[in-house]
Amino acid sequence: MQILNPAEWAKPKGYANGIAVEGRQVFVAGQIGWNAEATFDSDDIADQTRQALRNIVRVLAEAGARPEHIVRLTWYVVDKRDYMARNADIGKAYREILGRHYPAMTLVQVASLLEDRAKVEIEATAVMPSAS
Repeated sequence: MQILNPAEWAKPKGYANGIAVEGRQVFVAGQIGWNAEATFDSDDIADQTRQALRNIVRVLAEAGARPEHIVRLTWYVVDKRDYMARNADIGKAYREILGRHYPAMTLVQVASLLEDRAKVEIEATAVMPSAS
């Protein structure tokens, strides 16, 4: 995996500008912060983020992939002010589930998500290294 951050650019915090990698691709549909029974345990954005990331890791495991194989995350939040206010707790949840692996990321504020209680939805793309 090659992290792509041009040397003359400011170092990104918590993400990479790009990643180059070869291998088996795994695409994870947008995951929201509900549990395995499709119910929400919390309406807090940090708690929902933690659960959404757990859901991503669980789907990756079905392909034999791990968090360090993630090359891209796309985040959809319904309230960027709520996201920014809880950024420290969201970062803690991120590191708890994904460690200190920071792939290319995009965060977008949207008017709403399909599930009314959902505060965040996260899509993931992973690439597992080719067998040598």
